[in-house]
Amino acid sequence: MSDDYEYQHEVEELEGKSATAARLFDVRRIIGGLFVIYGIIVTIAGITASDADLKKAENININLWTGISMLVLGLLFLLWMKLRPLPMPHHAPEQGPARPGDDSA
Repeated sequence: MSDDYEYQHEVEELEGKSATAARLFDVRRIIGGLFVIYGIIVTIAGITASDADLKKAENININLWTGISMLVLGLLFLLWMKLRPLPMPHHAPEQGPARPGDDSA
């Protein structure tokens, strides 16, 4: 009986670690983080754009607008992840296979 308890405890512990790993590697976190980082870089490039760069783009600061858009998109992904976290896995207790000679079936 104590072996069953030990196995059950070990399984629950592994399920908890698995759920933590799933939350850690949530694709929304990765995509949102990358968009935020690249958005910061492109926004800085847009802020420091020279007149020659603006003249090439017909006086539209495309780097600034693209960087701000990337920042907003990345923050939306991170907000989505925060507001709708991954659900915890719910496992119903499984019953083992019926034994030969067991009249419960």
